[in-house]
Amino acid sequence: MRIENDIKLDFDDVLIRPKRSSLQSRKQVNLERVFIFPHSDANIKGIPIMAANMDTTGTFAMAEALSEHGLMIALHKHYTVDEINRWIINSTSSIVERVFLSIGTDKEELNRLKRISDIPNKIMIDIANGYSEHLIDTIKRTRDAFPNHIIAAGNVVTAEMTEALILAGADIVKCGIGSGSCCTTRLQTGVGYPQLSAVIECADAAHGLNAHIISDGGCNGPDDFAKAFGAGSDFVMAGSYFAGHEEGGGDIIEPDGIISTTRQVKHYGMSSKTAQEKYNGGLNDYRSSEGRTVLIDYKGPVEHSIQNLLGGLRSTCTYVGAHTLKELPKRTTFVRVNNTHNRVLENYTIGN
Repeated sequence: MRIENDIKLDFDDVLIRPKRSSLQSRKQVNLERVFIFPHSDANIKGIPIMAANMDTTGTFAMAEALSEHGLMIALHKHYTVDEINRWIINSTSSIVERVFLSIGTDKEELNRLKRISDIPNKIMIDIANGYSEHLIDTIKRTRDAFPNHIIAAGNVVTAEMTEALILAGADIVKCGIGSGSCCTTRLQTGVGYPQLSAVIECADAAHGLNAHIISDGGCNGPDDFAKAFGAGSDFVMAGSYFAGHEEGGGDIIEPDGIISTTRQVKHYGMSSKTAQEKYNGGLNDYRSSEGRTVLIDYKGPVEHSIQNLLGGLRSTCTYVGAHTLKELPKRTTFVRVNNTHNRVLENYTIGN
């Protein structure tokens, strides 16, 4: 047993200090970035924000809506091969090029990818515990099968494991354990890492190997996205921010006048009891749920939330004098706060 005494921070523990700026308007801020990778010859161009691969956010309809603004998505892994093939055939290249296809570490899921026609050149290997040796093995097998594809993998929260995934063949490492609003890993296991510190440490490790990271979890509003980018994250993934919209396809629950007077949508973590019952026939007797199920207010089309998010990020850049999103980390100074300003989430928990 050992104790690390240095302080680790979450997004709510800091604010960004303003700096003198020559920017006169948010219009002068460029949020688009171009990425090259250590293992793939492909590149990514766009605004590096993506909807999470949850089945209430990582949908075809969400991909189409986000693509109109240059944003990205990781499709959830429960679509069939036929469904993905039909969607790819009927979609434009500008949409498909912003899509990551998600797989787990089961060998059959890699074989499933091989049956997808004109497979997008972005693959996301998604596992809750990125410290398992079989993630390394899956990255190596995926790199062998798709040598020129962009491969993202995770989740981890420390520099040494970030480096291990990159050296195994990952171009992007997904960082975050227990920070998502529907994740209960910290409560169930006591395992986790404050997200801001995880981003800072993992980004430093990845950039030293010319690779990149995705901050996954903990972003409930534009301010959290700004802090993630300011801390050095190259991409930011979110579930709850994009949940509850028309394009997410979640179950809409009509108001009953008691619990809610507005329409609501069911949103849940992919390790929750709800998700396990939906896709795996329930929880196995050797595991517990590590996700919660919540009701959130129905938000309508995602367009307004996208505009609000991009406007917030542009405003952050003007406050610190960053002309581009890439420049934001160089212009960011965090100040610690007393944590009393925490946002109150308007989610109503209905189960586990």
